[in-house]
Amino acid sequence: MSIYLEADDFLQHMFNACTFDQIQDFVPERRGFRIHGHSTSLRLERVFWTVLESMAEEMNMTLPGLVIRIHDQCMIANDKNLSSCLRVICMKYINVYS
Repeated sequence: MSIYLEADDFLQHMFNACTFDQIQDFVPERRGFRIHGHSTSLRLERVFWTVLESMAEEMNMTLPGLVIRIHDQCMIANDKNLSSCLRVICMKYINVYS
């Protein structure tokens, strides 16, 4: 089944503009962290890691420090899925601060 997109559809524009490097943003990447003494690995698409790295740099924090801070605050609302919390935080950051 093919997907029909109107010529002026913003999705079609984004798909047409994707270079090989941009396509790599969709590839999931697993990274390991120690959070309060517990080892965990998180799997996010590369584009989310890029946003998290930018956030950490802007806040003068390390990426692990940012992940721990998000864990401690966000997991109050969503106690089962840190990856989901990180994705939502990235989207909120992009929508508000970009």
